[in-house]
Amino acid sequence: MTKSSSDEIRARFDNDVERFSNLETGQSATIDAPLVMDLICSAAAAVNSNATDLLDIGCGAGNYTLKLLEKLPDLGQIVLIDLSRPMLDRAVERIAKVSAARVMPMQGDVRALELGDGRFDIILAAAVLHHLRGDDEWQAVFTAFYRALRPGGSLWICDLVTHASPQVHDLMWARYGQYLAALKGESYREEVFAYIEKEDTPRALTYQLDLLRQVGFNEVDVLHKNSCFAAFGAVR
Repeated sequence: MTKSSSDEIRARFDNDVERFSNLETGQSATIDAPLVMDLICSAAAAVNSNATDLLDIGCGAGNYTLKLLEKLPDLGQIVLIDLSRPMLDRAVERIAKVSAARVMPMQGDVRALELGDGRFDIILAAAVLHHLRGDDEWQAVFTAFYRALRPGGSLWICDLVTHASPQVHDLMWARYGQYLAALKGESYREEVFAYIEKEDTPRALTYQLDLLRQVGFNEVDVLHKNSCFAAFGAVR
């Protein structure tokens, strides 16, 4: 199957802002979304307690930045990247209500944007990297993340993941299907599975941990894994 283009993915998210605007539930199609959001932001705040500069990749409506601001209220600059302009607009609006930080929204694809060198203390990437395709894109994006962080800076990822064993992957996928059906019914499960098949190309957690080390990160940690979702991070 030919996967969706960035423009096709952007169009879907342009019309899905409300679902991504609930700080209490996070993205409900993600297992353990509230727990993972808290773990990611707590870890980032613990590792970089004096952080001033944040980059939020695939920021959506701003949930992760808002959660991090609860723990690091004195952030001075926040750069938001998303394909969707309505998502960015909502994120800026919500963040401006609780923070005096300079907020810089950037509409675009992280694969095509220059992130710079040593600009950030923290990078967040929540439910976005599963849109990367071949090994070359994964390598390039992880390298760009490493370069964009200051020494001691940290990267925190939560995402859909696959498994090296086909049998384990099938088991975890079935469990995810059970979760979706219990949440909103069989039709919702089929809807979510359909857009994952069309849009997403997730990689195994082990693949991503190995790649983080390969591009130069010194410390790599797993915060949480449940079924086919994982939360993990790395420190430069």
